[in-house]
Amino acid sequence: MELAPQYLVIGNVTKDLVADGSFRLGGTATYAALTAARLGLRTAVLTSCEAELTPLANEPSVCVQRVSSASTTTFENIYSGWSRRQFIRSEAAMLKPEHLPVAWRHTPIVHLGPIAHECDPALAQALQSDLLGITPQGWLRMWDGDGLVYPNPYACAPELVRSADVVVLSMEDLGNDRAALAHYARLARLLVLTLGPDGAMLIQQGRETRVPAFDVPEADPTGAGDVFAAAFMIRYHETGDALVAATFANCVASFVIESVGPANVPTREQVQKRLAHGTLRT
Repeated sequence: MELAPQYLVIGNVTKDLVADGSFRLGGTATYAALTAARLGLRTAVLTSCEAELTPLANEPSVCVQRVSSASTTTFENIYSGWSRRQFIRSEAAMLKPEHLPVAWRHTPIVHLGPIAHECDPALAQALQSDLLGITPQGWLRMWDGDGLVYPNPYACAPELVRSADVVVLSMEDLGNDRAALAHYARLARLLVLTLGPDGAMLIQQGRETRVPAFDVPEADPTGAGDVFAAAFMIRYHETGDALVAATFANCVASFVIESVGPANVPTREQVQKRLAHGTLRT
């Protein structure tokens, strides 16, 4: 990438194990970077994984800075009926301010997207961005000695939440703890709660605004929250209007849930057509 990036996501890509023993590339960094690139932004990723993994290598507008690691952060989901248990099987390296290329420190849009406590909170102070957004799910979980993941809803540092222009999370991230939601809503300048098929809710200075989702058939919601977050940050930076940004982000995310994996992340042209002609859920 010869020109400086316009959007930077910091977080570890993941291997998400599937039943046949293979894996899908996942993690906030994967879905968010693809979203920014498809929407036309020069995109940078700071991540850590094993050398054999070459994430986003087929995306010419994405530049990846890989911190060396012997392993890649790996998750396994085990289902029993409608319930799911998630296990973390391995972790990649921490991401710290000294890993940032100098030219990336002034990227206009920066997205801190940890998935397993890998983002050093000091990164927030090391960056001079126009917009700092965080998706704190990776700070809001812990795991036991067997790797079983469980919620830790109050673990995101208050000063980190206050430093962000936008915080995007879900009730699942919070272990469905509504008191934790109220806690972060008091701290955040703008909190965006993703609601899956019900769209999103904007919470700002005590005001709540519901933004409906687009009505599309759902095949797989994996990654939709990360896609929403990246799209929201991009459009909010462009317009300064949270409602416009949330509608745009709901539209972008609606493409992703129509298929399995990140291949269906849309272009801006596709988004504009659905914004003009799509149907909202009521």
